[in-house]
Amino acid sequence: MNPIVGWGLAVIAVAAGWKAYGWQGVVMAVSVIVFWLLIQFSRALRVMKNAAEAPVGHVGSTVMLNSKLSAGLTMMQVVTMTRSLGRRIDPDGDTWAWADDGGSEVTLEFKGGKLAKWTLVRPADTVEPPHP
Repeated sequence: MNPIVGWGLAVIAVAAGWKAYGWQGVVMAVSVIVFWLLIQFSRALRVMKNAAEAPVGHVGSTVMLNSKLSAGLTMMQVVTMTRSLGRRIDPDGDTWAWADDGGSEVTLEFKGGKLAKWTLVRPADTVEPPHP
């Protein structure tokens, strides 16, 4: 959710609580807002805990990851999918990579906190010549 929309809804909830129930309504609205923030924080901690248990920049299958990606995903959603923190490619930008055991690699580029583009690079298949 867009932070501006979220905080706008929080202000509306506090105002509606005040209008309908006075200070008790404000307390209820603030309680709901704090509860929502705690849920979001708990979700982020759970994702990071799961990612911390895996090797950095490693996924089971880059082809499966590539098929699940779509423009607009956040880094939190990508880390949830991969269950691993990505390997940072560009220290100045937001380019991250994940690889699998077969040597394939998916490179993701984020702009404004959202996934903008991604590429899948697979190693060249080495074909053995037929034996006579």
